[in-house]
Amino acid sequence: MVKISKIYIPKESEKYMSEKHKVYFRNKLLEWKKDLVRTNNEALYNNSLDDNSTSADIVDQASSYTEKNVEMRAINRQIKLISKIDAALNRIKNGTYGFCEETAEPIGLKRLMARPVATLCIAAQEKHEKDEKVYADN
Repeated sequence: MVKISKIYIPKESEKYMSEKHKVYFRNKLLEWKKDLVRTNNEALYNNSLDDNSTSADIVDQASSYTEKNVEMRAINRQIKLISKIDAALNRIKNGTYGFCEETAEPIGLKRLMARPVATLCIAAQEKHEKDEKVYADN
């Protein structure tokens, strides 16, 4: 496996999805996943300690319930993101990472650096969003 420095940033002048690029994105995805798992564990631990549901005040109970609901939705979103990260890591392994699932065209370094779990190139993403909007309007 290729070694890269901590400050390495993929360049357009390098071969697209070279070993250096793959190592860079793999490290970026693994770091992101580690942060999400730690944040989720802390949230779940703090959530189990901070229990206002036994409070006699109905307003406190309702407030606590609302806060827990918001926290759990955030945790669920992060869990979905973790599964997208795992899917991206699998695409790095099988050599399909960085290429659009619909067109097989390169997604592009700038897009992947902004959204490492992207599976569509900009053109396919825009078409997808436009189609979603058309169906949502029906």
